[in-house]
Amino acid sequence: MAGAAKKRAKQDRQAALGSPGSGEGSTQASETRPGLVSAGGYDGPSDLTRPPGRGRQMSSAALPSHGSRSASRPGSSRGPAAPVLRDPARDPVLVTSINRNIDLPVVLTNTSLPLPIVGFFYILLDPISPLISLYSFEMEVAAFRHYNRETDEVQYDIPKDLARRPPTFNSSGKGVIIGINSYPITTFPGQTVFQYDVQIGTGVEKRGLISAVWASKAVKSALGPGWIFDGNKIAWAQKEVKQELKIPVDLDAEKGATVRPDHPNTHRVVIRKTSAINLAAVKAYLEGKMSFDNSVLEAINFLDHLLRETPTKKLIALKRSFFARVNDRRTLLGGGVEAMKGVYQSIRAAHGAHLVVNVDVSNTTFWSEAPLHILAVQVTKAANADDLVHKCKKVTKGVGLEPVESAAFKELRKLKKNKVWAVHRGPGEREKLYTIKQFNQLTARTYKFKCFNKSKDVEEELTIEQYFKRRYDWTLQFPDLPVVETMKKGVVFPMETAAMIKFAVTKPAERMAAIEYGLKMLDWQNDQAFKEYGLEIQGSMLKTNARLLTNPQVEFGGKNTVNPGVSGRWDLKGKKFLIPGASTEKPLKSWGVCVMTNGMIKVDEPTAKNFVRALIAAYQAHGGVVENKAPPIVGGIHDAAAAVESVFNAAGNQSKMRPQMLVFVLPEKNAFQYLRIKKSCDCRYGVVSQCVQGAHVQKCAPQYLSNVLMKFNAKLGGTTAKVASKSPTGHFKVPTVIIGADVSHAAPGSLQPSMAAITVSMDKIAARYAAACETNGHRVEMITTDNVETMIKPLLHEWCSTINQGRLPQHVYYFRDGVSEGQYQHVLQQEVRDIKRIFTNVNPSAVVKFTVIVASKRHHIRFFPTSGADRNGNPHPGTLVEKDVTHPFEYDFYLSSHSAIQGTARPTHYHVLMDEVGMSANDLQNMIYEHSYQYMRSTTPISLLTVPAVYYAHLASNRARSHENIPASAGPHTSEDAMKQRSTTSSEKPPTEEKALIPMLDTTKIRASMWYI
Repeated sequence: MAGAAKKRAKQDRQAALGSPGSGEGSTQASETRPGLVSAGGYDGPSDLTRPPGRGRQMSSAALPSHGSRSASRPGSSRGPAAPVLRDPARDPVLVTSINRNIDLPVVLTNTSLPLPIVGFFYILLDPISPLISLYSFEMEVAAFRHYNRETDEVQYDIPKDLARRPPTFNSSGKGVIIGINSYPITTFPGQTVFQYDVQIGTGVEKRGLISAVWASKAVKSALGPGWIFDGNKIAWAQKEVKQELKIPVDLDAEKGATVRPDHPNTHRVVIRKTSAINLAAVKAYLEGKMSFDNSVLEAINFLDHLLRETPTKKLIALKRSFFARVNDRRTLLGGGVEAMKGVYQSIRAAHGAHLVVNVDVSNTTFWSEAPLHILAVQVTKAANADDLVHKCKKVTKGVGLEPVESAAFKELRKLKKNKVWAVHRGPGEREKLYTIKQFNQLTARTYKFKCFNKSKDVEEELTIEQYFKRRYDWTLQFPDLPVVETMKKGVVFPMETAAMIKFAVTKPAERMAAIEYGLKMLDWQNDQAFKEYGLEIQGSMLKTNARLLTNPQVEFGGKNTVNPGVSGRWDLKGKKFLIPGASTEKPLKSWGVCVMTNGMIKVDEPTAKNFVRALIAAYQAHGGVVENKAPPIVGGIHDAAAAVESVFNAAGNQSKMRPQMLVFVLPEKNAFQYLRIKKSCDCRYGVVSQCVQGAHVQKCAPQYLSNVLMKFNAKLGGTTAKVASKSPTGHFKVPTVIIGADVSHAAPGSLQPSMAAITVSMDKIAARYAAACETNGHRVEMITTDNVETMIKPLLHEWCSTINQGRLPQHVYYFRDGVSEGQYQHVLQQEVRDIKRIFTNVNPSAVVKFTVIVASKRHHIRFFPTSGADRNGNPHPGTLVEKDVTHPFEYDFYLSSHSAIQGTARPTHYHVLMDEVGMSANDLQNMIYEHSYQYMRSTTPISLLTVPAVYYAHLASNRARSHENIPASAGPHTSEDAMKQRSTTSSEKPPTEEKALIPMLDTTKIRASMWYI
């Protein structure tokens, strides 16, 4: 049966491609003249654009039925759907094998039949027709289960196919026309091209040598024109070469250099055909005639490399970004670094049955071209080379301790792996490059080596300083600088004789000009590779029919509402918080203030008292109730832990109750001190805290006080505002929980663990969120099963007990940040599976439906309004794009919810992975937009990520760094001593398991509060 299904799928694919032969390897396809496919506007058949059925129908249609190995797409009669693969132009990572099995409890009903109970299905307990109800439930569950004969267990699958776009687009708000930095491909090749495996040398050669060999005259002469090369192992051509090619290349001979028998510069290139790629698969996929299988993947991968072929030869290429070698768009940043503007381009399949090329500005940094010792001075922030000599000497941290490397010497590591050339050998040696391996603590004056003296016919031991004087008559100016060791064995340079070589926020109008400049760099009209294969790209920017969603009104306390309009801004002047954290029922009476004194800015006692009076007055004006208007003010303490203990005891002793809030005045921005304060408050005492800057305390500006009080009030359990609605539960028609998740990673090269954070809404309108965090391995993006369980279970229990009378929610939104398209299935099959298991274990008979959405801002799509822009040229908040640049069939959209203060607004990209509720586009997109107005600590819709749940998770994952299990004596968490606390080896490899965070003291339920905000 499986064989018949495969055969039908193969026949369907051949029919879609219009090939009577065997598909991608047919001789007939290879002999035809290159065909050009005109990019049309066909949206695909109705069965592909139709969304999954609602409720029960979706369950039975979307997944394999019980006892079967495959299932047809809803409404399709073509047989089994091909495996869903990702578009390489969007993300090249493929999901090859995932465990999709879920073990759920099995119970026995009064019919004595084993009946699995799944959390998101419902048994209709109809007393009139129980057998019909049971039968309909069994049919529904059967669509999600399969029987494992080896383990004798019934197991369940999370849907493998991602959610499809709803049948209708959003109709709310008003229509607007938006320019998007994407350019439609008007004509693309439809012929067969052949893919070849390329091996140069032994297969371990570096990219630079590979490029040089491929560009050699010998290779070009043997192959002829029209070959596309990925710069590594794969090449493509329109002509078929059936026999294996072996091409010898002598680079020295081609350059006219002297051939050295002892060091030959000869290489062998081996090229063999691996497959034939039918480019017509792209059009068939776009028109909905075939699924996104390997043939489509290979075709788009080829087009992506065709797009890059010519720019890679004439520009500096960094993946899909390109920079001119002679570039007047550069800015010196200091420290030997300069920023440069370039252009980014990427091909993608888009809604509307067409391909588009996304073009954007690309910014990157390069090391400046300069003598190495000058760059070293800039990197270490030394005054000059003489100061650098002093800074690079070893230092002693204590009496009797061995000297260690200085901080400046460690900074030199930033220059490792860069290329240098030997200045002392003259300009003729500029092409001979050396890679910096490391800097040696020895200097040109102390580094000795053995050298043969031809005139005396003896072997002598010389220092590098002596050798340079004798060999080159070069007197070193800075012989006490560290020497440079290169990757080439035995090659060492004085720092001053090596020179570095170069490798290579704007407003919308300026960004548009930069994109136009980039298009001139790419020069599509004169691209020879495009002409060889027949690729044409529209020269003007794509225009799309977008929607401008109606902005919500914001409601404060006393039913006071504000209409921000298209400005996306409001203020707190004269407004009370919707829910004061300190109210008449629970006033603020146990709190204290601590003034830290170890900094440049000194806050004396009168200034601190004036700040407290102003803070109390402002909080009362916003609706807060403060019973204790003279909290204790503690000062004169340098140590963070001692300061927390002192003010905690002072506040508790004054009020005879546990402190509700501690306020700390910091003399300056000191991350280490801030983290220690938070660690002590959260984990030792279980009390929320608020830090303020000494400079702002001295000024005591009303706007600053209001901004602080939004966080102050939220930590006490209050709510700033909400979206005005006639319903007390807002958009939610049933009890609903919003879960947000994010994983933050340390900087590249750091041994700090990744930090997973999950937020859970804690009220009926999803305005307040509790957060939990835990270490998640080293640079691991998927949240582990243990972390999902330990973080969500207590927060879910809190929501059920305080919000929904002990019952589970009926609808769960799961918003995930930070994952690429290649990880979408991992989110479903791992994280969502684990969350569903939690709900099932709590109540197997509960019906909990999930809507899973990935929110991302890591993309290059930008909006350019043709009319109705704000003063900076950005689109108004609420601008929604659903077509033309979105996925051809899956459910995704771009939404710009904020008004950018500077630069070009970056919309958030939403991709709906699963929607068991079957929400309309109007309901889902308006809910997301309106919730951006409920961000607790701002008077604007949020911009980093439109959904507060995700933004809060991002904040919590960064704030939880203070909970790392590292002693304060190790110094800041990013210091070398702190890093040594993590690694047990000297190789600096990341540990396989990370220490768990120190748990928060939950005596006052701080975990359910907004402690992180």
